[in-house]
Amino acid sequence: MKRVFRYGRAESRSMPSPESSGDHGKILAAVAEQLSEVIDGSHQSVYIYLDDINKVCNRRFASLLGYKSPREWAIVKENFPDAFVSRQSQRTLISAYQDAMSKFVASTIKVTWKSKDGREVDTTTILVPFAYRGHTMALHFIEATAT
Repeated sequence: MKRVFRYGRAESRSMPSPESSGDHGKILAAVAEQLSEVIDGSHQSVYIYLDDINKVCNRRFASLLGYKSPREWAIVKENFPDAFVSRQSQRTLISAYQDAMSKFVASTIKVTWKSKDGREVDTTTILVPFAYRGHTMALHFIEATAT
């Protein structure tokens, strides 16, 4: 299945929002449940990206970007790179994501994230592709780096 590129309830992680698009929302909810131990238990910031509307993160990632909760982060509808990624890192993240989706290639990259209040957060980000019921998505582990 060719996928068009768009990178654009538990307290410790967000669940798909009511606006989640039908089947994708159900798929993401099932994945979030299946990976709940990883998402909730990781000492790193974690998020799963299916598309701009269907994404889930843990409390660490939401907090890293200045959001009060994973739910507050998940309901942002703006194009993902524009909303969360510093302009100088957008090409790097998009390229890694496209390689992950088309070639199933994982990568470790330097990404500068854009917080809710506009400050920048330098990180090392591990992007891992995976498929669930015919839907390919990316699991990310993020560690802030000293500046």
